[in-house]
Amino acid sequence: MSKVFYITTAIDYANAAPHIGHVYEKILADFLARWHRLDGYQTYFLTGTDEHGEKIARAAAKAGKSPKEFVDELSEGSFRALYDRLQISYDDFIRTTQERHKKYVQQVLQRVYEAGDIYYAEYEGLYSVGAERFVTEKELVDGVLPGDSEPPVLRREANYFFRMEKYRPWLLEHLQQNPEFIQPVGYRNEVLEMLKEPIGDLSISRPKERVPWGIPIPWDENHVTYVWFDALLNYVSALVSKGIFEPYWRHCWHVIGKDILKPHAVFWPTMLKAAGLPLYEKLVVHGHILALDGRKMGKSLGNAIDPAEMLEKYGVDALHYALLRDTTLAADSPFGEPVIVSRLNSDLANDLGNLLSRVRTMLLKYCGGVLPEPSGADSDIAREGVSLAAKVRPLIRELRFNLALEEILQYVRSLNKYVNDQKPWELARDDSRKKTLEEVLYTVVEGLRIASVLLEAALPNKAKELRSGLGLGDFTLTQTETWGLSPAGTRIPEEAPILFPKLEAMPQNAQRPTSSAPDTTAAKPTASNHEPHSSLITIDDFAKVELRVAEVIKAEKHPKADKLLVLTLNVGDHTRQVVSGIAQFYTPQSLVGKKLVLVANLKPATLRGVESQGMILAGEDAQGRIVVVTPEADLPPGTKVR
Repeated sequence: MSKVFYITTAIDYANAAPHIGHVYEKILADFLARWHRLDGYQTYFLTGTDEHGEKIARAAAKAGKSPKEFVDELSEGSFRALYDRLQISYDDFIRTTQERHKKYVQQVLQRVYEAGDIYYAEYEGLYSVGAERFVTEKELVDGVLPGDSEPPVLRREANYFFRMEKYRPWLLEHLQQNPEFIQPVGYRNEVLEMLKEPIGDLSISRPKERVPWGIPIPWDENHVTYVWFDALLNYVSALVSKGIFEPYWRHCWHVIGKDILKPHAVFWPTMLKAAGLPLYEKLVVHGHILALDGRKMGKSLGNAIDPAEMLEKYGVDALHYALLRDTTLAADSPFGEPVIVSRLNSDLANDLGNLLSRVRTMLLKYCGGVLPEPSGADSDIAREGVSLAAKVRPLIRELRFNLALEEILQYVRSLNKYVNDQKPWELARDDSRKKTLEEVLYTVVEGLRIASVLLEAALPNKAKELRSGLGLGDFTLTQTETWGLSPAGTRIPEEAPILFPKLEAMPQNAQRPTSSAPDTTAAKPTASNHEPHSSLITIDDFAKVELRVAEVIKAEKHPKADKLLVLTLNVGDHTRQVVSGIAQFYTPQSLVGKKLVLVANLKPATLRGVESQGMILAGEDAQGRIVVVTPEADLPPGTKVR
C-alpha cells in the first residue's frame, strides 16, 4: 500500500453519557478519515471506550450495577449508538474490557517488566481521582487539577512504577527534531515546557483490594493495571488483534482533547519506547467546545448542548459541517444552536442548496433534463475548479479545516456569481445562443460536481445527494482535478428533495446571537445634555472588546445589497467572513491585501442572508465618507490591538 492512513480518537471514559465534546472529536477524526479515503489512502479509523478504573467502579456502585453491566450499557447503548447515528465511519470500535485488548496489555507489561523498566515502590502524594493519577502542586489551579471537580487527596500506597523519567531526554530530543509531531504548535510548546524539568516515574498499578476493576498485573495478581497503561495501548492492541499492525501503525494520527495532552504526549511515547515499539506519526490536539457566552458547558449552568437533540433537529450533515466550520483546534471554540442555524442558512441553504436548485430548474426547462456537452476547460471558473483540490489539501494537512471549507464555499459562491453574470435565462430567449447556454449550464454542473466531492468529508450524505440530483455518482479527489467528467447525455431526475431547507427563525428557546451588530462600521459616540458621562466606559468594559489585525484575502460584492461588501479576512490562525457597509467607498479589488482592525469577539449576525463574523473599524469624515482603520505599522494578521 503506497498511501496509508491510520486515525484514532481518544477512547471515551465510560462513566457518564457522551457530550458535545465527545461528538466534536469524533467528527474531526471522521472528517480526516473520509478525506483520506476520497484521496486514495488505505484508511483505518479506530474509536472506542475506556472501561476500567476507580471512577467507573464508583459510578457503577452508585448506579446499583456491576462494573460490567454499567460499561456494557454505556459503551454500546450510549457511545456507540450515538456515533452510529452520527454516521461516524469507524472501522473498529474497541473496548478495553475485550479479551483481545487485555491479552495485549499483559504482554506489553511483561515485556517492559523483564526489560527492567518496571519496579515496585511505596509512594505518597496528591492523587486526582478524576484524572486517575498522582499530580504535582504545579499542576493545580486554586488547589484543583483543571478539569476536576474536587481537589486531589493525599494518598500513600505501594504500587508498580514505570521508569518514565529515564526516557525524558530521548523524548525531548525527538520533539525538538520533529516539530510536526504534536500539532497545533502551541500544544507542542506546552509539552516542551513540561520536559524541561524532571517528570518522575509513572505509577502503573493499583492494589486489587482497593480497585478490583482492572486488568491484573501478569506477575502479581494482587495488583491491577493503572488506567493509562491500560487505555493507551488500545491504539496498538486493535491493530495487533486484526493482524494489521505493520501496514498501519507508522502512519498513525491520534486525535485527542487538550485535557489529556500529558498522558498522550509524555506517558504514551515513553511507554512505546520502553516496549520497543515505533512512535506514531502525529498527535492532533483540539481545544474544548464552550457555550456561546464563552463559559464552560455544564448541566448545572443550563448551557449544555445535547448532541442527540441537535442531531434530531438538524441532521448529520449540518452538525458535522458547523462543528468543522466554526471551530479551530488551537483554541477553545464557542458553539451553540445559533451557529448551526446560521451555517445551515448561509453556506448550506443559500450558497450550496440554492445553486443546485437553480441549475436543476434550468436544465429541466432549457435542456429537457439532459446534461449538455462539456464546456471548455480554459475558462476562469473551470481553472479555479480543477485547482481547488491543490489549495484545500495543504490546509487539511495543516489541520485548518475551517479554512479548507471556506475555500470550497468561496468557489461555490463564485459559481453563483457566474450564473448571475451569464444570465442563462436571457440566453434561453435567443435560439442562436443555445450553445452558449448549454456551456454555461454544464459549467455550473461540473463546478458543483467538484465542490461536492471536496465537501463530502464534511457533508457525507448531502454531497452525494447533491450529485444524485444531477444524475451523477461518486468521484475521487483526484477526479476533481480534471474538467469535464460529468457525462454528457446524463438525464437528471425530474424530482429531487430540497438539499437544505432554510430555517427562517431560530428554534424556540434557543439562544440567539445579538441582533445589534448589523452595522459593520464603528458606532459614532453620542452625548446627552442631561447625562454628560453616559457614554463613558471603564477600562474593564474596554477589556471585553477583542481587537485584532486582519488582512483582507478576498472581497466581493454582497449578492443582495449594493452597499455591502463580503470580506474574507486572515486573522492569523483562521479566516473570518465579515460583511461591511463600505461598498460606496471601496471597490473589492482595492481592499485585497489591506490590513484592517477587526472586532473579533462580536457575536455573528446575518446581513441580508450572509453571515458576518465580526466588525471592521472605520471612521466617517465631515462629508460622510467612510474610511477604514488600518495599523500604521505592518503588523502580522492576528496581532492583538490594545
